[in-house]
Amino acid sequence: MSNLSLRLPDSLHEKVRDLAARDDISINQFITTAVAEKAAALLTVEYLAERAKRGDRSAFDRILARVPRVPPVPGDQIEPAGKTPRANQRMRPAKARGRVTKISNKSRSRLRG
Repeated sequence: MSNLSLRLPDSLHEKVRDLAARDDISINQFITTAVAEKAAALLTVEYLAERAKRGDRSAFDRILARVPRVPPVPGDQIEPAGKTPRANQRMRPAKARGRVTKISNKSRSRLRG
């Protein structure tokens, strides 16, 4: 593990301190989680951009054309915009506590592409 000296404006430091206290974690854990989330987002964008370059629209259209045109199974329909079924509202994930989770080497290699 390495140390990093970080300069933050007083106002941002105060916000970070308050948010970390609200989640019952240290400022170090809060900043580590924030950096990890940002890195994951950037790596995901890069990964998806690379995958998109390998895409073949004509192959996609050929595969999609083989899908039978039948009505969806009951309960598997797409709701019109603005109408969310009550069952889906109950399935929302609980609020994360902002804890840092160790990433396995296998997961890390998948993030790198």
